[in-house]
Amino acid sequence: MEKRKTEKLNVETSLLGFGCMRFPTTAEGKIDETRAEKMLDMAYQAGVNYFDTAYTYHEQESERFVGKVLEQYPRDSYYLATKLPIWLLERKEDVRRVFEEQLKRLGKTYVDFYLFHAVDKGRWEKIKELQVLEICEELQQEGKIRHLGFSFHDSYEVFEEILTSRDWDFCQIQYNYMDTEEQAGRRGYELAEKRGVPMIVMEPVRGGSLAGFSEDINEKFYGLDRERSIASWALRWVADHENVKVVLSGMSTEEQTEDNLKTFGTYTPLSPQEQQAISDVVQTLRSRVQNGCTGCGYCMPCPAGVNIPKNFKIWNQYHIYRKYDMIKGSWEQMENKEKPLSCIKCGKCEEACPQHIHIREDLARVQSELDKEGNI
Repeated sequence: MEKRKTEKLNVETSLLGFGCMRFPTTAEGKIDETRAEKMLDMAYQAGVNYFDTAYTYHEQESERFVGKVLEQYPRDSYYLATKLPIWLLERKEDVRRVFEEQLKRLGKTYVDFYLFHAVDKGRWEKIKELQVLEICEELQQEGKIRHLGFSFHDSYEVFEEILTSRDWDFCQIQYNYMDTEEQAGRRGYELAEKRGVPMIVMEPVRGGSLAGFSEDINEKFYGLDRERSIASWALRWVADHENVKVVLSGMSTEEQTEDNLKTFGTYTPLSPQEQQAISDVVQTLRSRVQNGCTGCGYCMPCPAGVNIPKNFKIWNQYHIYRKYDMIKGSWEQMENKEKPLSCIKCGKCEEACPQHIHIREDLARVQSELDKEGNI
């Protein structure tokens, strides 16, 4: 198993980390403990030593289950990561209460890697308001937290603000070959590297959307190597970044686990030819974008309440990956007033759009195409 040494923390982690959010489940929606334990053991026996869970995963059952399974191994033979749900905190006292509850669920006396979960601008303000950082630093001094960091979902500007606020032990971002300009993105990776902050990457296969494409795109990969899975290319692309110490994969089947163990058990960096193949795939996928919306928001607020940037982002994602299931939740959970059907065709948005997009026409296509797809 490929390992990465982090001198700053004096740890050596497996390059593959086991994300404990997508375990196989039973018909009732509970963790299929027999299968999931087998997968965790497969990974551990193959050399995986980083296991990532969170307070809310699997309806708050993941921590209990992971802690129970790991109990059979020596405590110093693996690293356990979990996360503090900032959105559930109401008072300062909640920080220590929730943390102690997590230790009890895990059945452990300390957590190796503790993260503020899914931090964005609003949650960062809450962290400061409730003195969450100061309380967690106390827990760190007590030996209950070994390394303190955060996972992130917001813009690069917010990431920069948070990352430069202190000397973090590590950080975790969403990063893959299609998301180099999304959220923290490439600039976030480079900033962390420059500041000497070790990085853990989530969503390297973008929730499964980079695990398989239409036949023409798949062939770009298989034409070079038919023995590798499509997902393995995305994992290796992330792993080729030197400051990435762990690549998390939320494995949900034994087959995925075996494939990932194969990828990182015999890890080889991408060759120039393989890097070019990925660049070609990215270019092909991005060519499917339907309009040039950059999400700048100049068109907002819409007098009728339509969330124009959100509609176009969902629409473009649908066309890029051609998988309705991928955007189903975002589309169907939008309030009707935010959808294109609320458009009164006043045209104010088009006057403000720096990209000169025919917004009214495109909004009509969004509604028609996604409604049609959702009803199939």
